[in-house]
Formats: sequence, structure tokens, C-alpha cells
Amino acid sequence: MATRSGSILAVDFGEARVGLALASYEARFAQPISTLQNDSSLLQHLHELCEQEKVAHVVIGLPRDINGRDTPQTALTRDFGAKLAADLKLPISWQDEAVTSAQAIVELKSRAKPYAKEDIDALAATYILEDYLHGTI
Repeated sequence: MATRSGSILAVDFGEARVGLALASYEARFAQPISTLQNDSSLLQHLHELCEQEKVAHVVIGLPRDINGRDTPQTALTRDFGAKLAADLKLPISWQDEAVTSAQAIVELKSRAKPYAKEDIDALAATYILEDYLHGTI
């Protein structure tokens, strides 16, 4: 496999908020970075982030139901992914996001500190990225 440089951005897409996580190709350590509002400025913010962080690849969490079937949210996420790919002109991969939000809630509760919905989204993006990285090693 060719050596890659730059960063990998993970996206946990939601109708209200979009959680983001980042890892470098070299370190392959996923960390939550932020949550953005899903509004008319979303693509511009993602474009700026990708330039700033030298993102070379985007991984988008793909929601499905408990039986692995597509849902209405799956279609919205795929539409968003197509727009993002066209805007960023970067390769995009899809990663199953099953239970990542629930996993994030459990972890945040275990810390016994206050947290916001934005924290859940960013941590869920981190789990999406970790799953992707473990599948590509």
C-alpha cells in the first residue's frame, strides 16, 4: 500500500448537527474536533477545515436500521455525501455507524461530567473514524 499523508476527516451527519473527528494517516489516532450546525454554511465550513487540516480523505458514517437496511436518514446522508464529494473533490468512504451515538453517550456518562449534544456527535464521529481505521490496517 502506498504511503499516504495528510488527514482523514470523519463525519457523523445529522439533520441538526454534524460531528467531526480527525486522524492523520501517520498516527492513525482519531480524536473529536468539533460539531457544526447543519445549515447553509456547512459545506463552506467543511471546505475550510479540509484545507486547514490538509484532509486527503473523508469518511462518512452511514446510518442503517438494526437489520442493516437503509432508512430515510440513510438517503439524506448519501445525498449529503454526494454534495460533499463534489464540493471537496476528495475521496469519500462510507463506514457503518451502528451504535456509535449510544456508545458515545455511555462513555460521556461514565466521565461523570456535564456534556452537550454536540459532544455526543463529535465523539460518535471519533468512533466512526476508529472503526474505519481498524478496518483499513
